[in-house]
Amino acid sequence: MTEFWLISAPGEKTCQQTWDKLMTATTRANNLSTNNKFNIPDLKVGTLDVLVGLSDELAKLDAFVESVVKKVAQYMADVLEDSRDKVQENLLANGVDLVTYVTRFQWDMAKYPIKQSLKNISEIVSKQVSQIDNDLKARASAYNNLKGNLQNLERKNAGSLLTRSLADIVKKEDFVLDSEYLITMLVVVPKTNYADWQRTYETLSEMVVPRSTNLLFEDQESGLFSVTLFRKAIDDFRLKARENKFMLRDFQYNEEELKADKEEMTRLSTDKKKQFGPLVRWLKVNFSEAFIAWIHIKALRVFVESVLRYGLPVNFQAMLLQPNKKNMKKLREVLNDLYKHLDSSAAAIIDQTTMDIPGLNLSQQEYYPYVYYKIDCNLLDFK
Repeated sequence: MTEFWLISAPGEKTCQQTWDKLMTATTRANNLSTNNKFNIPDLKVGTLDVLVGLSDELAKLDAFVESVVKKVAQYMADVLEDSRDKVQENLLANGVDLVTYVTRFQWDMAKYPIKQSLKNISEIVSKQVSQIDNDLKARASAYNNLKGNLQNLERKNAGSLLTRSLADIVKKEDFVLDSEYLITMLVVVPKTNYADWQRTYETLSEMVVPRSTNLLFEDQESGLFSVTLFRKAIDDFRLKARENKFMLRDFQYNEEELKADKEEMTRLSTDKKKQFGPLVRWLKVNFSEAFIAWIHIKALRVFVESVLRYGLPVNFQAMLLQPNKKNMKKLREVLNDLYKHLDSSAAAIIDQTTMDIPGLNLSQQEYYPYVYYKIDCNLLDFK
């Protein structure tokens, strides 16, 4: 399970008692979840007005930062071309896997100094993550253009003999060049019609050079043949060839153009390789930064919400639960029993949702008598 429930409850006589009660109810008796204390430092509380306003702002910031974390992760998967193991290896926070980072969370005092007000700390995160978002857009756009151009060229080098690039197929010596009267044409012939071609090509029109055909290349369906004829016979030859299911390719041998095509392919391929390493490194570093910022926002939300709900002086225990997948419903019930005395209206909502009253869709509201936020470390939608 990569889903965590970050909750808080007011300190009893001590915060340790709150922790012991949770452990007894959820782990020692029935193995409903694996729990860790979630350490939030002594942050500056500020005024009640500021806290109420900040509560809404942090909810929006939480959603924004989560979306950026997911975007960076998903783009990493796109760049590494969906090699799942490889992607997971690169999605780390502070050099450790995400579950380890979340369960051993320590506030980063250097990045988010706790002497600053809560509002300032949230603005530091907002600025930092907006910058990552903008940089990602620019880098992704440049890399995607390159990748798109390369794919277009690769598509040209594959596909049907009627449309694909011939740069790697034809050579100068396959053509009669610089002749006033003669021209070499390229004809695509279905494999099943090879014998017909060999038998009839010299007589399809007048002025075809005898024994001038050569098979230059074949794919699964067709072959590419050259044939030399007089320029004045081209239209007649084209018409007769089509009637016999032989398709002429409009192609003039131009060494400069073919060379340019090859060089463009090499250049794009080299550029893509050159950009790949630095891009993956940037994604790794900034995924880590964004994820760390996201968990700090969760910590801020727990702090603000706990002060608003449980009052001052600050006295609450934040706890991180990793639910056992089979027992999630049971865990909710146990937590509700444990904390329903904190907020009778929330407890009433939960009682209603467990009864499934038709037309009352209250289960979507995720409001509980204790402070609760979900953290889901599964950030990728693999196709």
